[in-house]
Amino acid sequence: MNLQLVKAELQYKKQITDMLDEWYATGEKIIPYAIRKNGYQDFEKYCENIDVVNTSSGDVPSSTFFCLDTERGIIVGAVNIRHYLNESLLLNGGHIGNGVRPSERRKGVASAMISLALSECKKLGIDRVLMVCDKDNIGSAKSIINNGGIMESEVLVDGRTEQRYWIEIK
Repeated sequence: MNLQLVKAELQYKKQITDMLDEWYATGEKIIPYAIRKNGYQDFEKYCENIDVVNTSSGDVPSSTFFCLDTERGIIVGAVNIRHYLNESLLLNGGHIGNGVRPSERRKGVASAMISLALSECKKLGIDRVLMVCDKDNIGSAKSIINNGGIMESEVLVDGRTEQRYWIEIK
């Protein structure tokens, strides 16, 4: 498995739409939110609006990447990197939101994808990264811990216990 992060571009339309079609067919919530906030039927518009650059609505700037398995030519997941944290993201959300396509789970994709996302964080000048996951999402917690995540606390958010992990980027 050889993974790299790529931006949403027309050359990846088939791979991205295949992943999203598969995910939507499961009926489960797609994470990160950034890849489902806009419809992807108009793919050019989808690509233009996936990153947050205009912060006038109160959103923080963010960059979204898709994780391409270059050996198989498929998109296996996605990450959304928030460039800084506001009060809400500090409690629940963190710097990196990530998700793995349903058919690619339990293969080490999440750990590898987080590692790649941490390199992108470093390029943005973020040297201490907050990641958050549901307490019952053991796979997500393991992938964060595999990347140096140290749990700081657990907080109750909308009736769910969220674990907050910090990762120091060296």
